[in-house]
Amino acid sequence: MTAVGFLYPGHSAEDDYPRIEMLIDSDVRLPLVHTDIGEDAHRVDALIEMGSPERLAAGVEELRLSGAEAVVWACTSGSFVRGWEGAHEQVRELARAAGLPASSTSFAFAHAVREVGASGVAIAATYPEDVAAHFCAFLKAAGVEVVSVRGSGIITAAEVGTWGWPEVRALAEAGDHPDAQAVLLPDTALHTAAYVRDLEEELGKPVLTANQVTVWEALRLAGRRVNAPALGALFTKEPIVQVR
Repeated sequence: MTAVGFLYPGHSAEDDYPRIEMLIDSDVRLPLVHTDIGEDAHRVDALIEMGSPERLAAGVEELRLSGAEAVVWACTSGSFVRGWEGAHEQVRELARAAGLPASSTSFAFAHAVREVGASGVAIAATYPEDVAAHFCAFLKAAGVEVVSVRGSGIITAAEVGTWGWPEVRALAEAGDHPDAQAVLLPDTALHTAAYVRDLEEELGKPVLTANQVTVWEALRLAGRRVNAPALGALFTKEPIVQVR
């Protein structure tokens, strides 16, 4: 049995995690602890406060008691708005507080892009344009080529959490770009676990979504690989072999 844990801000699309656990259909548990979201706003100052060390540390004891072998801060915007160095520091502090390997959804995206072998990506974000631009800058700092960025201007996670298949499909299609080898949907408030395979079939390329990559990242930290075709190319590809 492998257990990997998540700190999830507020209540929006947390039901993606039991769905992913079911789709993995293996001896994997995905315990989740909610953190205090503070002000629900896709605004840089609110997002920095949402991911403060105090808010994250408050949930780590419960995850330790759950038997989690690794922990991921399940929030993209609440990490990348701190910039490349700030996001690293956030993860280091989380690892110290939890006494476990730690990461965040922002780093999960950077690692997942390499995993699927995409040389260029398109960002299809729910966020306002200025917040989406911070994600673009973060990925570029990670060495990822971003060929296009589209923001949707949604201010609150609560609104994003109400979106279903029609809205998610429209977001992905509008944000795709012919030069992109993968499309990224970077909001853990967005329900996507049920839609990844359908999105990939429609777009003809890997689709990386926030809750999907967050679970993959936690399993990666725990040294566990699973085959789950319903979760898209990220969960079916063989690892990329790095030539040294």
